Amino acid sequence: MSSKADEPTATKPSGAWRPWFLGIILVAALVGAVLHFGEIENFGRLVARANLFWLALAVLFQLSTYASVAAGWAVVLRCAGTPRPLPRLMRIALTKLFADQAVPSAGMGGNVLLVDQLVRLRVPRGTAVAALLVSMIGYYAAFAFFAIVMLVLLWLHDKATPLMAGAVTTFLLVALAIPSLALWLRHRGSQPLSPRLERVGVVRNLLEIVGQAPTDLIGDRQLLVRVTGFNGAVFLADAATLWASLNALGEPAAFGTGFIALIMASIIVTLGPIPLGLGSFEATSIATLGLLGVPIETAFAATMLLRILTLWLPLLPGLITMRSALKRRPLRSADRDKPAERQTAGRP
Repeated sequence: MSSKADEPTATKPSGAWRPWFLGIILVAALVGAVLHFGEIENFGRLVARANLFWLALAVLFQLSTYASVAAGWAVVLRCAGTPRPLPRLMRIALTKLFADQAVPSAGMGGNVLLVDQLVRLRVPRGTAVAALLVSMIGYYAAFAFFAIVMLVLLWLHDKATPLMAGAVTTFLLVALAIPSLALWLRHRGSQPLSPRLERVGVVRNLLEIVGQAPTDLIGDRQLLVRVTGFNGAVFLADAATLWASLNALGEPAAFGTGFIALIMASIIVTLGPIPLGLGSFEATSIATLGLLGVPIETAFAATMLLRILTLWLPLLPGLITMRSALKRRPLRSADRDKPAERQTAGRP
């Protein structure tokens, strides 16, 4: 028996926000690229001095992050009875990463884009929202766990500082608040709002959309654990990329060194509003690596290599996929609803 939450809503959402939203992301990314084009120019010099084996390993680690993100969504869609090919989901993962980096907003910049792109794959909107909420919970659960692990590792090595402890504590509050807000919105659904909020169309539509997420998916603990595992694999792959970058530049660092620096820098970027995390990520990573005994010059070069692999090289394909999403016309209500009816009708 299909959940009513999966049934398409009778309200026809406006697609007028899409060009503006995607356009803002493109502008933010282009401004960041222009201001930091020198980092891209350094790529050739870094590659020339890097060990090719470790460099290739770093690239493989980065490619695995897109597969892990897409696999997390695929698990949710499969549980909902609407499986989609992993390559298509990986394309969305690339676009979402681009949006998240361009407009961080505590890591939520690409969430609206995710729902929009899943609906374009003929996924019922309620299921798309469920994929977003479950992946969001899994992301922050994995992030919070690794933040605590990082702090424990620093404490064991007598490197923890009050500033680091304060940053981790603040992040843990954010990591708890964001999924809690999403679940509250899901629980509230389309209940009447206060007259003041009713006048804000964006808030009203957001509540209506989030309220469509099926309860059985959101409350599936086994599903949440699996999605958390896929998100954890992304953090480990990013840390492994920094570790491989250090070794590629001749610094035989331990994996834990790259892990601590990556998580600490990611926390600072998440708490900050700077597009692309420009400056804040690099400064935090370099300072943390220096604290752990890595020479500053090597720490700087490895961090730049990491940023090139994780941000600047995916910039062009991210721009292409974003432009493709921008050019697509919004689906008509009738076209969007018919596939959803066929999919929900086949669910037990």
